Formats: sequence, structure tokens, C-alpha cells
Amino acid sequence: MTHHPSISESGLGSWHQAPAIVGATIDAIDTPALIIELDALERNLAEVHAVIQTAGIAVRAHAKAHKCPDIALRQMHAGASGICVQKASEAEPFIEVGIKNILITNQVVGARKVERVARLAAHAHMGLCVDNIVQVHQIGVAARRHGVAIDVYIEIDVGHRRCGTSSPETAVELAQAIATYSPALVFAGLQAYHGSAQHMRAPADRALAIAAACSRVKEMIAALNKAGFSVDNVTGGGTGTYALEAESGVYTEVQPGSYVLMDNDYPKNTLDEDVPELKNTLYALCTVISVCPTHAVLDGGLKSFAVDSGLPRIVVPGWTVTSLSDEHTTIVSEPGTPPLKVGDKVKLIPGHCDPTVNLHDWLIAVRNGKVEELWPVSARGAMF
Repeated sequence: MTHHPSISESGLGSWHQAPAIVGATIDAIDTPALIIELDALERNLAEVHAVIQTAGIAVRAHAKAHKCPDIALRQMHAGASGICVQKASEAEPFIEVGIKNILITNQVVGARKVERVARLAAHAHMGLCVDNIVQVHQIGVAARRHGVAIDVYIEIDVGHRRCGTSSPETAVELAQAIATYSPALVFAGLQAYHGSAQHMRAPADRALAIAAACSRVKEMIAALNKAGFSVDNVTGGGTGTYALEAESGVYTEVQPGSYVLMDNDYPKNTLDEDVPELKNTLYALCTVISVCPTHAVLDGGLKSFAVDSGLPRIVVPGWTVTSLSDEHTTIVSEPGTPPLKVGDKVKLIPGHCDPTVNLHDWLIAVRNGKVEELWPVSARGAMF
């Protein structure tokens, strides 16, 4: 009787294997795939960290952008004091590679979730954010049960109008509640992130937004100091405003995330004069699978690109992305543009890096046209 190899024996079921091998050229990468230009990543990493560290404050790199331990380790090697994540499960792959200082820049609500944070606190220095008394009690009970200490940051709304309290009285009440769970909970400071300021296009508008954020932080600190609480840390900021927080005299650490990837949205900001221009690092590589008289079609679509910040931008001169469907991107050319052929590989810049990375299992690190490393997106899908 003929033996037919199983799917696993034949390799047909290895859909999670990397779409490339080390040493291969870019043209040999299977598509759709995300590639990282290492020279650009290393330059962005060095320049952003230098601005922040020269100001005498800390970098706490936000790993929600890349969800990749290999990148986080490079950020730590470049001087980051720790990383940020957004969910408890997102922290786990980074702890597994030895990163031991992690702040969940989010509210953690629910018995299973706070239990997870408490268990992680036995293996790493963990922090999280609160803006409601319910959150304090939930994490306090879990921390006591597990015999661990967890840093708690009071999140304040500095203009983003998302999470965070805008009331100094509430901030004092939260600090008092945190103190009742000592030593299981430690009041670590304030989380003050102005997310919408990251994408304000004019430097003057960003400066005004962060100045207003700093005024709100100072108001909160004054109220907490009057109630007997010392505020030792103020954390926040991001890729669009990191230099402003760094020079504010208010923030003690900054949380840039997209700077190691970049996307099609951040370059729309007009830069401040003394802020380095960051290079695009993240690209999607696609293959031309169909050529028609009026258009061409690529093999990556909505399952490869997040489009909340617009369509991806193709970097082939004369060609423009017109639409995406589940598995296809349609592109058109200007008159006189050299044609593309079936089988050609093309690069595109995603509109928004964070949710695009979350659609992929691998980042392919390339230099000088060749694959240098393969990085798993280990925290992909970690949403709880």
C-alpha cells in the first residue's frame, strides 16, 4: 500500500514558517510579507534615544507597535529602561526573552486579567494604569493573593479624551486607595499620554498641545503633593512629540513606539527644526499577480494592510494604489509609466504600522538587498 506523507511530513501544513531564509535576496521572499530595513531602523533608534537621553530622562519604548521581542531587545540594548505594552498577554513574549521592566499603559479590568498581571509580577517588574477605584481594588486583591508588588500609575487625561481622569480630586482618591494595598501596590507616578498630538501636522499645534498637557500634569502633581503623595515619575509621549516631552522639565520618561517602524502617516507631520527626520523602516512586499490594460493587481489586501489611516503607498514611481479587497491590492499607472510584469515584487508603505504588523507572523530584517534575520511577531493577537 502506497504511503502518502501527512501534511506535516510533506511541509504543506507549515503555514507559520517564515516567508524567507537568511541570506536570500529580497526577490526570493514569499509574499505578502513585511520587511524591515535594518539600516533605517538602527538610525531611527539611535537618533530618537539620543534626543531623549540627552535631556536626562528615560526611554520606555512602546512595544505595541512592533510586538516583536527581537526589536525590543535592540531597544533595550540602545538604552531603554523598559518597555510598554497594552495588554497583559502582550507582556509575556517579552518577559520570556529576559525583558524585566514592563508597563502596561492601559487599564486592566477583570478577574482573569488582573490575575495574569499578578502572576507576571513574579517574573518581572510590572506596572499598569488606573483611572477608576474599581481597577485599584481588583489589582490590589490579586497582588496580595500572589504576594507580589505592582507599580500603579494614575492615568490623567491630558487632552486625548480617551482613558484617564481629569479631576485632581479623583487622582487623590486613587492614590489613597493604592496606599491601602501597600506593599502589594506601589504608587509609581502619572501616565500622561496625548495620543492625538502625535499626528498634529504643524509644529506649533503640537507644541501647544504638549504645553497644555504639562499644565494639566502640574495641576495633578500639586493636588497629590498637597495630599501627601510624592510624584516621582511622569511617563507618556510618543513618536510625534517625544522631543517636546523630553525638554518639558515635567516628564521623566518618554514612550516612543512607531519610531522603529514608521508608516505613511507620520511623514505628513511638519518636523520641528531640531528634530531628526526619521526614515521609513517598515515595508510590505507584494507580488504582481495580474496585469490588465487598465491596472495591475498585487497579492496582498486587507488581510495584509490596516487601512484606518488610509491606503498603503506603493514606492514604484508612477504607480498608485486605488483599492484593496481581502486578498488583493489594485494599482494604476500614469501615462508613460514603465509597465509591471506578473511576478514582479514591489514595496509598499502601510498607512498605519501598528495594526498592520498585527496581521503578520514574521518581520523579515534586510540589509543591502538581502535577508539578514527573521523575527517572529510573537505578541501578535495578544489582545487580552
